[in-house]
Amino acid sequence: MKYLLIFFFLIISSSSNSLEKKFAVFAGGCFWCMEEVFEKVNGVLDVVSGYSGGKKSNPTYEEVTKGKTGHIEVVKVTYNPSIVSYKDLLNIFWINIDPYDGYGQFCDKGNSYVSAIFYQSDNEKNLIQDSLNNLRQINVKKIKTKYIKFEEFYLAEEYHQDYYKKNPFRYNVYKINCGRDARLQEVWKIK
Repeated sequence: MKYLLIFFFLIISSSSNSLEKKFAVFAGGCFWCMEEVFEKVNGVLDVVSGYSGGKKSNPTYEEVTKGKTGHIEVVKVTYNPSIVSYKDLLNIFWINIDPYDGYGQFCDKGNSYVSAIFYQSDNEKNLIQDSLNNLRQINVKKIKTKYIKFEEFYLAEEYHQDYYKKNPFRYNVYKINCGRDARLQEVWKIK
C-alpha cells in the first residue's frame, strides 16, 4: 500500500508540473478593465497589470500616465494553450476594445492608453494579421490598434492589481462613466 501511495503521488505531482504555460501581452486602455475581461476566460491562469513598450526600466504609474516613459498600460495574460489558444485570446481582446481610437480608449486618452498587441514570435505576428483580416464586420482600414514586438513587461504597483475585485464600487462607477460598454456595443453591434 505504501508503494502504491508513493506511485500515485509521483503521478499527480508530475502531471501538475507539466502544465503548459505561455503568456500574451495586450493593451486595451485601462488595465483594470482588461484584467477583468481576461480573468474570466477558461484556461487563463493569471492576469497582472503592468507597463510595456517604452524605454524606461521600472516605470511608475505617474510617469507612464504623464507620457514620460513611452510605456502603455498593459495586461500580461498567462494561459494554458491546451485549453485556450492565442487566437482565442486575440478574439477576446478585439471585442473588448475600440480599434478605431488612436488616442486612447473610451474616456482614457493619451499615449499610455492606446490599444496594442505585443507579439513574441513570427507565429503570433501572423495570427494577429490573420485576426485583422477576419474582422470583416468593421472597417479594417480605419483600425488604429498597433502590434508591437514584445521586449519587456514591468509590473504595475500593487494597488492596481485586481482593482476591480478590491474596489468593486469605484471600479464600476469608473467603467460606467467612462462609456466603455456603450462604445463596445456600438463598435461590435453587441445586443
